[in-house]
Amino acid sequence: MTTQPLPPVDTLIVVDVQSAFVTGDGAVPDAARLVDRTAALLARARAAGALVVHLQNDGPPGAEDEPHTPGWELHHRVVPGPAEAVIRKPHDDGFQETGLGGLLAGHGTRAVAVCGVMSEMCVQATARTALARGYRVVVPYDAHATQDCPAVPGVADAVPAAVVSRVAAYALGSDAEVTAPAAAVSFTAPPGPPSPGDAVAGSAA
Repeated sequence: MTTQPLPPVDTLIVVDVQSAFVTGDGAVPDAARLVDRTAALLARARAAGALVVHLQNDGPPGAEDEPHTPGWELHHRVVPGPAEAVIRKPHDDGFQETGLGGLLAGHGTRAVAVCGVMSEMCVQATARTALARGYRVVVPYDAHATQDCPAVPGVADAVPAAVVSRVAAYALGSDAEVTAPAAAVSFTAPPGPPSPGDAVAGSAA
């Protein structure tokens, strides 16, 4: 696993760190660790002037993350300002039918760190699209989490959450940086909007 500091990233995407997933009976295993790591990433990103994006999942009626229910609320405090935003999303992929792509392009984002829940769903989907759009992508191995994969009689045994998370990250392929701890991730401010005609990451539709 990577222990040396990485080249800095200019954007932090915190995926669905909502009350339903990190507190109470529905919390992911070792939720305290996840909250600690994501809080540390947030503090360093803010101190460096990086762009911070909180993704907030809108679950269907009756779901634990149904909008405007206690479980839907973001766990981490949001600091309002031009470098911090909340983007609600209706799908696993934070880019699908949201303003995330435009926000990153508007700040000139070149590299993102992606953390949060769930590893094999919203974290992976968002990171995969970021890769497809040409961004450098870091997914700190100790800053994303999920639930255990339950057994299916006659089909498969249960799979521990830690294994599900690791496989989900490795499935992103060699272009994603998935073996660094959150402590190795450093931040810088994004360069700002590109000049007309410049070729930049994230220009894909």
